[in-house]
Amino acid sequence: MAVSIEDIKKLKELSGIGLTDAKAALVAADGDFDKALEALRKKGITKAEKKGDREAREGLIDSYVHGGRIGVIVEVNCETDFVARTDGFKAFVHEIALQVASMSPTYVNESQIPEAEMDRVRSECRERTIADGKPANMIDKIVDGQVKKHFAEKVLLSQTYIKNEKQTVEDFLKENIALTGENLVIRQFKRIELGVNE
Repeated sequence: MAVSIEDIKKLKELSGIGLTDAKAALVAADGDFDKALEALRKKGITKAEKKGDREAREGLIDSYVHGGRIGVIVEVNCETDFVARTDGFKAFVHEIALQVASMSPTYVNESQIPEAEMDRVRSECRERTIADGKPANMIDKIVDGQVKKHFAEKVLLSQTYIKNEKQTVEDFLKENIALTGENLVIRQFKRIELGVNE
């Protein structure tokens, strides 16, 4: 199947791979650009997941102030100082600061949720589900779904990414791990809002 040089170049730019690999991906997708890009994303995310265990101690601290009313500081780590100085990494860290300012998460990931808070929410959901008269064999499944939904907006990595509603922040993170070739870790953030004590 013949593929256009424009599509090859476009795929190369979007994915960061070489021309030969871009052409091969398009040929494998029968010339369907979106299908080729999605296949490369999946491959990149698979590679990104393998990088997750590597030590990330370099990186950046970035800040963002919105209208003098909301301030955010984030720390995002990578493996090398070289990547920390790239424009792509700096842009990624800033996007995370914008996400925190906009969506006001409480935790970076689920493991940061205190056990007492998780138990409290689970207990409330269970009581509500039983009171609603749901079948006994479905209660655990319903409660799990309600707990997940409750914390989805409070956990940064579970939130929908503000600039792409088809992605979570975790998907966006993995995409950037694939692009940089390094493990990236959103270590911590602090969000303050004028007149609001947390």
